[in-house]
Amino acid sequence: MSMTDEDVLKQTRHWLEKAVIGLNLCPFAKAVYVKNQVRLVVSQARHADDLLEELDRELDLLVATPAEEIDTTLLIHPTLFDDFLDFNDFLEIAEGVLDEHALEGVVQLASFHPKFQFDGTEPDDISNYTNRAPFAMLHLLREESIDRAVQAFPQAEAIFEENIKTLEKLGHSGWRDLGLHS
Repeated sequence: MSMTDEDVLKQTRHWLEKAVIGLNLCPFAKAVYVKNQVRLVVSQARHADDLLEELDRELDLLVATPAEEIDTTLLIHPTLFDDFLDFNDFLEIAEGVLDEHALEGVVQLASFHPKFQFDGTEPDDISNYTNRAPFAMLHLLREESIDRAVQAFPQAEAIFEENIKTLEKLGHSGWRDLGLHS
């Protein structure tokens, strides 16, 4: 049985509310989320090329739309990148799309994946869970929004370390208790 877009959106919202916002993994997420300024797009692309075309369209839309309407976009792909290394390779190509659109310094690309793994860590290392999500996702962030957020939260560089501490306290069982899987 395949998942519907609504199933994907429901799981993504659960992850956003329980992990990203609930655990305060991103102190900037709650404000834009509660104002409905986070665009969630489920991709049904069957090939990486199709996903790149969707990325093209989403970048154009994000740049053309006031931040008050769409501050950030999550382009979610529930099936195309089961393997994290394949997804990681795709990210290099996706970064090239930003260059093609001349958006370096305007939009930043972040990534999430159910099997996300930082270089030099073991697959089950809890630090990887800072970037674990129910599905492969490209996060399109406006640089100006990041700049505003960093001004409001001057210790932004400490966020990652705080997230590690939070996840170490929570542990794998706590992650599962939130209804999150990875």
